[in-house]
Amino acid sequence: MKRKLVSALVCAAMAATMLVGCGGGGETQADAPAADAGTEAPAETPDADAEADAPAADTEAEAPAASGETISVGIINNDPNESGYRTANVRNLEETFSEENGYATQTFYGKENDKQVEAAQKMIQDGVDYLLISAADVAGWETVLQDAQDAGVRVLLYDRIVNADESLYEAGVVSDMAKEGETAVAWLEKQGLDKYEIIHLQGQMGAAAQVGRSEALTAAAEEKGWTLVTQQTAEWNAEKAQQIVQSVIDSGKSFNVIYAENDDMAKGAVAALDKANISHGVDKDVIIMGFDCNKWALEELKAGNWNYDGQCNPFQGEMLAELIQKLENGETLSEKLIYMEEKGFDATEITQEEIDQFGI
Repeated sequence: MKRKLVSALVCAAMAATMLVGCGGGGETQADAPAADAGTEAPAETPDADAEADAPAADTEAEAPAASGETISVGIINNDPNESGYRTANVRNLEETFSEENGYATQTFYGKENDKQVEAAQKMIQDGVDYLLISAADVAGWETVLQDAQDAGVRVLLYDRIVNADESLYEAGVVSDMAKEGETAVAWLEKQGLDKYEIIHLQGQMGAAAQVGRSEALTAAAEEKGWTLVTQQTAEWNAEKAQQIVQSVIDSGKSFNVIYAENDDMAKGAVAALDKANISHGVDKDVIIMGFDCNKWALEELKAGNWNYDGQCNPFQGEMLAELIQKLENGETLSEKLIYMEEKGFDATEITQEEIDQFGI
């Protein structure tokens, strides 16, 4: 691994910058293709206001500049335009692993697993010190993680855990997707509906968020006799979700719950309901459930237009930086999985203070 010495003055500046959580974007993978409905995302940095209200980190990691060296990091992430959650997640990592904070960073954004693997292989060949991976799919990573280990590149997973031997990565900073689904389904059961006729809008199939949120609802439907009117992937996309819901409306099938696995799909579903003059939200015809806690979605919740939103905490950069600093100090990480703190929000209970604190 190649690292360059920095001056004492720059070291002090970087350390101060890290403590206040500031920083710019890292170097972007040059060949990341332009985004459309079926290709990888563009490499540009998301809108600057996407994380204006991001909560402060619970922990502070010492800037690597304190050791007088630059740490090289390769970041593999999904499409920044996939959702508000992803936009916030991408920006948080770019701000954390910035040049000002003592990192030389390469990034690759894309929603195709094989493209992510190719980018990871290139970063290993480039000799990065650390590889941070949010995988598009849980499968297909064993070989590249083994290659990283053989090359002395330390791997930290975030957002999603892959199907690979735990010895091939240092740790994972993740949301408990299964718990997110279980929390949402428990809330839905407590509504005590006379019947449960559910439109289930799934995220990108195979993604950890999709798997965790889908499994909870599917299991509950089988156990409790709930009806899944339709169960289709809208790939996190609002327009596709709107089309699916519109097709159900056109079919004349009865439904009273929309369980959307992210806020954007819930938004698309609501657009279809509005077009058909079907009421939704608190004490209305259709219960609306989303995930991710975009600020605009929580505002819809408070207005009574939606009923439930499950939190998925995207601000993982600071924890990853803290883990890297521990490894740099020769420490052994005590936990393999580190879960972000999360909760679910009910439209009848949410406050403006919570919107300001937890909205992304």
